[in-house]
Amino acid sequence: MQYRTLGRTGVQVSTLALGAMNFGALGRTTQDEVTAIVDAALEAGVNVIDTADVYSGGESEEMIGKALAGRRDDVVLATKAGMPMGEERNHRGGSRRWLVSALDDSLRRLGVDHVDLYQIHRWDPSTSDEETLSALTDLRRAGKIRHFGSSTFPAHRIVQAQWAAREHHLGRYVTEQPSYSVLQRGIETHVLPVTEEYGLGVLVWSPLASGWLSGAVRAGREITTSRSAFMPQRFDTTLPANRARLDAVERLAEVADGAGLTMIQLALGFVTAHPAVTGALIGPRTLEHLHAQLAAADTVLSADVLDAIDAVVAPGTDLAAHEKHDTPPSLLDPSLRRR
Repeated sequence: MQYRTLGRTGVQVSTLALGAMNFGALGRTTQDEVTAIVDAALEAGVNVIDTADVYSGGESEEMIGKALAGRRDDVVLATKAGMPMGEERNHRGGSRRWLVSALDDSLRRLGVDHVDLYQIHRWDPSTSDEETLSALTDLRRAGKIRHFGSSTFPAHRIVQAQWAAREHHLGRYVTEQPSYSVLQRGIETHVLPVTEEYGLGVLVWSPLASGWLSGAVRAGREITTSRSAFMPQRFDTTLPANRARLDAVERLAEVADGAGLTMIQLALGFVTAHPAVTGALIGPRTLEHLHAQLAAADTVLSADVLDAIDAVVAPGTDLAAHEKHDTPPSLLDPSLRRR
């Protein structure tokens, strides 16, 4: 396992971090399975576990809390808030009112008195940066969080939040958690240059592109990734965007074979090769998935392999731009761009 410093925090983290979105109802995992995955990950040298309150409605946090009982100090524990938790309109977003309550709920479910990294799951356009950063700064002073960060923020919002922290003399985001993979390279254009400029740690999610880069998706085969069951359009190969992805996957498979690597090693080695990336979040649903992904822990891609990847998917290119999660609200809601 390799380790890097998380931004400018001084905290040393493994380049592969354990993402917990599949823990609980969403991934159909039991407590025993989750505990076994956590045990194996820690044994392999993984020292970051990342979850969120919204994952299986809090069940993921509860399962992690049980799996970590008695060894909380062994990990850099991260969670997130901001996505809707139920139908109540104020149980979401980045307001002080919600973040204070959401963090207490997360700490209770995790069975801890603090988290090392608390992240705003998505930018909340209805809440000012000053409001959110002020609440996070106070929670840090109270000892409930050690550091705080953002997740899937557009580049301009990362910059704006840094300016707001400076202007109002508040704590600042020290990490960003964006989506990044060989098939979704758009963040190379604006987001990663900004995180480098401000010295942010970067923990990327979906490095296997929801299973497209796991080896489970190949031409002429039935798609077996679990995501296809509840996101069928993402894997419908009659759609032009998915045909483009499938073509890229076939070409990438040739690159991996030529380098003596699995697709997973190629995919994870690619994202961790970028100098702006601190680590990649892996989201195993089973021990088998975990071991296949841990095999990439020490993968270092040669310049020739990286050049070959660039020839398949050009730098800064998103093959499925419609799936991005940082699109400005005005592009999604006509009422926000018309008088």
